[in-house]
Formats: sequence, structure tokens, C-alpha cells
Amino acid sequence: MPDTDDLPASPFAPLRADVSRMRRSGLRHAINDVDKVIDLLTAAREQVAQDGDLNRIAMNMMALQSPVKARCEAITDDLKTVTKAQRAFGKALDKAMPERNIPMEADAMADYSRLINRAIAMHLLREGQFSVASTFLREIGEPQGSTTLQARSPPPASHVDSDGDDDMQTDDDAPNQDWAAEAQREDHLLQSDALQACFAEMYAILSDLKNRRLLPAINWARRHGKGLEAKGSNLEFQLCKLQYIWLFKGPAINGLPDDHLNGPRGASIYARNSLVRFQSRYAHEVQQLCCAMVYAPNIATSPYRQLFEIDSAFEDVALSFTREFCSLLGLSAESPLYVAVTAGAIALPRLIKYTTYMKEKKTEWTTENELAFETPLPGSMIYHPIFVCPVSKEQTTEGNPPMLIPCGHVISKESLQNIAKGSRFKCPYCPEEGLIKDARKISF
Repeated sequence: MPDTDDLPASPFAPLRADVSRMRRSGLRHAINDVDKVIDLLTAAREQVAQDGDLNRIAMNMMALQSPVKARCEAITDDLKTVTKAQRAFGKALDKAMPERNIPMEADAMADYSRLINRAIAMHLLREGQFSVASTFLREIGEPQGSTTLQARSPPPASHVDSDGDDDMQTDDDAPNQDWAAEAQREDHLLQSDALQACFAEMYAILSDLKNRRLLPAINWARRHGKGLEAKGSNLEFQLCKLQYIWLFKGPAINGLPDDHLNGPRGASIYARNSLVRFQSRYAHEVQQLCCAMVYAPNIATSPYRQLFEIDSAFEDVALSFTREFCSLLGLSAESPLYVAVTAGAIALPRLIKYTTYMKEKKTEWTTENELAFETPLPGSMIYHPIFVCPVSKEQTTEGNPPMLIPCGHVISKESLQNIAKGSRFKCPYCPEEGLIKDARKISF
């Protein structure tokens, strides 16, 4: 197989200058000119409102014509500059990437149109585009049964009782308990109003988290505590912990009502009502939170300073919430369609270079149902493989990944370390020896 580093240079390199030029020709100048016109008109309106002399008003209106006209002409020039830059970039894009068909004996996805349509519809649902998903399903002729994919109003947010505790729904027969099982039935995913309602609820809670309101997310985690605990999730504790810290910071920071349920006192009440449930599992963390009360006047210089630095905490907990929410639905945290399209976009330039090279050399692509070379993908798109180590008989994990040793056999990282003597080891399945530094982590 040829080294892809020897293939022709990427066609995208010349586009960098055009991209920079287009970015410099943004709409900010036009926006500034529009703001100046608005300022001129606002000032004139105030002057007219204060001045009752019609002659002076007429003179001011006449004097206003020239500067407003000049600004409008400037806006037109700004838009012309932007349009010119966009057209130039379009021409450069067409020149750098002319339409070329990748030689394929057959369309690999031709027999999977239903799955592709399902992936598109699921992506639209995951993004909260319910009306678009409904239109898409209708146009591809997907049966929707008696349901329609239209946005539902999210469930009402919960509140805090006067004692500071969360007013949680704990009824095991609540309708929300059944949606995970229903959504996992592949044949009914797109027809399910429950699935749509779940995503509507997810986006409502994410909106609350963005606005630093934690109680709706805490209520959701409490209702689905059994499912989260079965998956080993600590989402509920992380949310309650952040709520405690948020209350501890007081009304000057969190903007909540200045009463006995806010500030260090409110945080203490919240801890007694909510954090006590986590003492057995998160004893050390709960102790730290409670001991921080002693340093309330000077928490910034206390040993617990880092614990109370939450600049990115709301963004982090929102990501955790999304991941756990989708996990209970039996779905990945990221849209499979997004991952597939992004991975394809990364692989496409390399594939085009390879096929061009093979065409010039008049050789054939001999691999079947797989790429002829490895495509480097970011770590977020490389998923942990399911592999049982032949030595330890245990399934590999992210901390104990499969390792390819120089002789070609694959064992787990822990097994490799166990059979190694210093920096050398002998393969347990053949007589060859090797160095640990020559083994490399692999993904299937």
C-alpha cells in the first residue's frame, strides 16, 4: 500500500487566504453604520419631542437628510464588500474542489435508505427540530401511525418547599418511568410521542441549567434514581453538590431571593434535607462541603477554595446530564449521524488523494467493505472495543485497553505488564520477545 504522505498536496491549502479575506469582510462595519443611523434618528426624535417650534423642527429634519443618506450609502458599500468577498470565496471553492466522482463499483448505502432516513429523523428529534422531523417523515412516506411529531410543552418545573428541600415526584408509577423501555424499541422510535416528549423535557432542563437553575435537573435525576444508580452514575449527587455551592455563594452571586434559604444558612438547610442521603456513598465529599461552613467569611483563602470554584461547573453538569439522559433512552450522548458525517468529512480528502494516486498508477482498490488505509480520527470518535484478553480472560476497559505486541498477538495492557520483566517480555503464544515500548494501543 502506498504511503499517503507521498500523495498530492491537499487542495484545501489555497483556500486559507480566501477564508481569512472573507472573515475580514464581515458585517460588523455595516452593523456599526446601522447603529449610527439609529442614533441619529433617536436624537432627532428626542429633539422634536422637546421642541415645539415647527420651523426649527423642519430645519432639523432637513439637516438630518444628508448624514442619514451618507450612512445609508456607507451601509450599501459595506454590503457590497461582503457580497464581493463571498462571491470570490465561492469561485475559489469551486476551483479548489471541482466536482469529482469517487470511483465505486456499487453504492454501499443503496440498500440502507430506510436506515439512513431513520438516522436523519432521529438526529432532527435529538436536536429538538420536531416540526422538521415530522415534515421529513411525511415526505419520505414513513408511516407515523396515529401520532404526529409536533413539539409538546415541557413539564412544569418543580419548586422548593419552604423547608428548603426539593419537592420531588417519587411515584414509581409516574409516566416518565416507562419512556426508556418504549424508546428502546427500534420499530417504534419515530412513531413514539413519548420519545419526542422526552427530548422536549431534556431541552427544557438544559435551558434551566444554562440559566443556572438546578432544581428541574435535580428533580429529574431523583425520579430516575434507580436507572442512574444501576448505571453507576453520580449525576444526582453532582447536581445536589452544585446546588449546595450555588446557595452557599449567596444572593450577591446567585441572584436568588435574599432569605433564610439562601447564603451559607440556606446551604446548611439544603445539606440537612438533601445531602444527608449521600453520606454513605460520598462521605468524604459531604464532609468537605459541611466543613467549608467554618470558612464561610473567607472561603477564597481557605483549603476548600478549589471546591467552590465553579466557573465551568454548569457547563460540565449539562454535558453529564445530556449523556445520562440519552443513556437511559438507550442512545449515545452524541448524534450518530453527526459522528458519521464528521468522520466522513475527515476521511474524504484522504480518500480523494488516494483514489487519484491509484488512478494515476493504474492500479485497483483490492480491499472489500473497508478502507485501504487508516483514517486518523480524534479521540472522541474512537470508541472502546469489546475484546476479551486471551491471557486474563477479562474484557478490556478504557484503563486496560488491548495492546498489539510486535509479533502480532493482542493482549490486555495489564497482562502485558504482568508478563514483562523490566522492559522486555516474551509473548505467551509464540517464542518471540519484545520491548514494552514497541507495544501499541489499538482500536478495532
